[in-house]
Amino acid sequence: MFGGATMKYLVSSLVLLGLMLQVVSDARAQTKEITLLSPNPIEATINKLTADFEAKTGIHVKITYGTGVSTRKTVATGRALDVSLLFAPFPEALKTGNIDPKSATVIGRLRLAIGVRKGAPKPDISTPDAVRRMLRNAKSIVSVDPEQGSVGGAVLLTLDKLGITQELKPKIKWVPTGGVVQDAVAKGEYEIAFGPYLSDMRNPGLDVVGALPPEASTPVDITGFLSTSVKDPKAARALLDYLSSPAVASVYESAKIFPVR
Repeated sequence: MFGGATMKYLVSSLVLLGLMLQVVSDARAQTKEITLLSPNPIEATINKLTADFEAKTGIHVKITYGTGVSTRKTVATGRALDVSLLFAPFPEALKTGNIDPKSATVIGRLRLAIGVRKGAPKPDISTPDAVRRMLRNAKSIVSVDPEQGSVGGAVLLTLDKLGITQELKPKIKWVPTGGVVQDAVAKGEYEIAFGPYLSDMRNPGLDVVGALPPEASTPVDITGFLSTSVKDPKAARALLDYLSSPAVASVYESAKIFPVR
């Protein structure tokens, strides 16, 4: 049998353990988590911004990444997360009704760029006429397959805007990823890399000429939506507000993403 002192110690220990478990349980209950879907071309930037958001708010962000094409398909098949970031255009995603159109918030914009082999002459891309002339004169062009990445879709929209789609399509080689695009130009296999003006276009064998002017290539909006089934709308809205706030503009600029002004 336990003595009186020992019994008191056990009782007090059990009481303390119970209190500690209650504190842990309460803390876990107070820890909010929201889910985020994002295209992977902006992964490094989103990782940095969500880490800052978590540090400021204590709200945990669980992120799922996919390509620009696959994230749109995810939402279009009814699997939007609390917050979903999509590269425009996304008509099929809007049709499903599992994202709230009224919550649409543009957090940044992507622009297409031209890259050439390291040391090669840099073409003039300052005006729509200059871009049109550069593309027509190029011996070969390589870009991401529109079926596999949203970059290719943006390239086709640019060709449409310039009025040279049918003329240029036979000249373009479509490949699976941006990495393949850059490698092909760095090795001299193709003359022009047509891709996003992002910090990940950093192949050492490539010179990035610059972003195309908006008059030649409409910038691609990165738009965030809240799910219609979001469990904590206030927390999800806080994340979307933070991602679109002027306070994070410098983070976008450092990644060659154009902030919303």
